[in-house]
Amino acid sequence: MRLRCLPILLAVCAVLPAATLRKLPPQSGLVRRWMKTLTLREKVAQLIFIPFHGAAPNSRSREYRQFMKLVRETRVGGMVLVNWNNGRVTQKAQPYALGAFLNRMQRLSRVPLLVAGDFERGASMRVDGTTVFPHAMAFGAAGDPALARFEGQVTAREARALGVHWLFFPVADVNNNPDNPIINIRSYGEDPGQVSGLVAAFLEGTRADPRYGVLTTAKHFPGHGDTAVDTHLNLAVIGAPRERLERVELAPFRAAIQAGVDAIMTAHIAVPALAPADVPATLSPAILTGLLRGEMGFKGIIVTDALEMGGIAQGYSSGEAAVLALEAGADALVMPPDPDAAVKAILAAIASGRLTRARIGESVARLLAAKERLGLGRRATVDLEGIGDQIDMPEDQERAQEIASRAVTLVKNEGNLLPLRAPDKTCFLTLAESRYSSEGLEFAQEVRRREKNATVMQLDASLGGASLDAAVEKTAGCESLAVAAFASVAAYRGDVALGGEFPRMLEALLATGKPVVLIALGNPYLVRSFPKAAAFLLTFSTVPPSETAAAKALFGESAIRGRLPVTIPGVAKIGEGIQLPAAHAP
Repeated sequence: MRLRCLPILLAVCAVLPAATLRKLPPQSGLVRRWMKTLTLREKVAQLIFIPFHGAAPNSRSREYRQFMKLVRETRVGGMVLVNWNNGRVTQKAQPYALGAFLNRMQRLSRVPLLVAGDFERGASMRVDGTTVFPHAMAFGAAGDPALARFEGQVTAREARALGVHWLFFPVADVNNNPDNPIINIRSYGEDPGQVSGLVAAFLEGTRADPRYGVLTTAKHFPGHGDTAVDTHLNLAVIGAPRERLERVELAPFRAAIQAGVDAIMTAHIAVPALAPADVPATLSPAILTGLLRGEMGFKGIIVTDALEMGGIAQGYSSGEAAVLALEAGADALVMPPDPDAAVKAILAAIASGRLTRARIGESVARLLAAKERLGLGRRATVDLEGIGDQIDMPEDQERAQEIASRAVTLVKNEGNLLPLRAPDKTCFLTLAESRYSSEGLEFAQEVRRREKNATVMQLDASLGGASLDAAVEKTAGCESLAVAAFASVAAYRGDVALGGEFPRMLEALLATGKPVVLIALGNPYLVRSFPKAAAFLLTFSTVPPSETAAAKALFGESAIRGRLPVTIPGVAKIGEGIQLPAAHAP
């Protein structure tokens, strides 16, 4: 229901967001007790979530002392697990180090910390040694909601075992822009109905076992799928009219609300049909309070996307962005570049009347109530010895592999090139995105396991033209070529294209006249740039299980059953996919 203001209340309605005029559920005794322990400054800090890498730094290190200050003195409300880069490769957390570090942080905090993570392909997105699920679009290609439900169940169990309570997932964006550089395979697909169904299925899965309760988050509101800009770099704009937004972008969020999602994450995108063209949704009262709270009736937690991203940080200071997000209707402020500056700015806004104590109290109450629902008032630490029995279960890995195989989709197969009739006369090439990446290792091993004398070349995007020309020359004795091309979604990169001189090399391979199977591991849209390839095989993910699935499909050991969850312009339409039975058992 849209909030309506009587004439006599116009002045009040002009100042207070709609959410503050709606009566909140009564606070429990525990929430009231927590509230009483917090000063105004500490209540403000409870809204802030700081990043951490999951390592266990020495307690005398500068890094650890900074965490101590923010948790014990500033009293931030929570933490967000992020990957870190050592200058060469992206590093993930190790399960036991993560659990040990979080236990120490929880013991430092008088009010339990709420710990979040972008577990978009299960905990494996951020933590090694956990069940490895493929990207969301693979679930769209597999087309079975039961598989998304299973991922939700496993992710909830593994997250809680590690000390993570809040999943920044599922992605409710409808990826209807083939040039989207940052959503892409993170989305279930381009059909709002299918996306809605898979979002709801994942949410159901997280609630399948009440012992492993987690918070869930639909993101990125009001929909990030029709953008061609990475909001880690700049503000993106969706210029669609309101009618299209209702039919496409907003539909999965309505489904998520109906399914009981706990939180909705904002997008750093401008939507002129909903708010001024220069205002990101994260900072827009019209979008967060008017649309999400008012029209859509969402009563859960509104959480910002990371405030350090370019879509916000390039236009606003850390403090001003935090104040504007709260004025817009957000509850949780994720990763402001300077947490102390954000706290100071919010306190100044309260002193000046821009924000009220009641407005801050409303958001604090939502977050504290969530901590109580999660049982953090009873126990916030995790059983370190029990972690190993809750993660990376063999049966979970087996089914995750099955999901990756179900997703494999064939959209072109000239001359019935697949399954390979003469793998011993085929050259296999892997095109990894970085020399330090493990991309392609699993694929190469799987090929050699089946054809021990196979010609397998593992290349990376840093190689120069001479090295790649030499690789092309080495294929002279092969009758056919299978090229596994990796193109993953990565923040701050700005595109999802093949790196380095790979496009030129691939054109050279096609120019040889030999039939080429182009295997897109990750971005499925890249195949449209190479129309001369004889076959297109898509996995919609770059994870090792998808590499294994691609190899099994090439050798005819598994049926190819996937169907496109998106349209690839000039290649195939959504729903298409050549169905092939398994040619023989492995």
